[in-house]
Amino acid sequence: MADFRGERMPSPEGEGRAKNALEAAWTAYFKANKAINKRIFGAFPELREMLRGQTGARVLDLMGFWFMWQACGGFEGTQRALGISRAQMYKRIALFRQAFGEHPDVSEFPGVTIDPAEFAVGLAEKVKNAQKD
Repeated sequence: MADFRGERMPSPEGEGRAKNALEAAWTAYFKANKAINKRIFGAFPELREMLRGQTGARVLDLMGFWFMWQACGGFEGTQRALGISRAQMYKRIALFRQAFGEHPDVSEFPGVTIDPAEFAVGLAEKVKNAQKD
């Protein structure tokens, strides 16, 4: 396993690109939905903390599953890439549909696009370069 301690980033956030983009998006969202958020969290102040851990982990898992579905070419490619059973695939599809209301094959997220061909070529290049080092 590679040791990257000698090539430290300025912070755990790296250059902070993802964090800055998300903070800007969250600020815009919050401003647009301030009245609704205030009422919900005012009525249920414990709701935010109670759901944060479980919701965050579930969303991370399901978004990763969606990404793999798109990048690996659907059911069989994702199953092969993740090394999971057919039953687990169906369970994840059901969880995804429950959370996002549609099948991962047709689900789209605004601002997120995946080009499987470009991803495959780029990943192969990254692996090749990493093996040189």
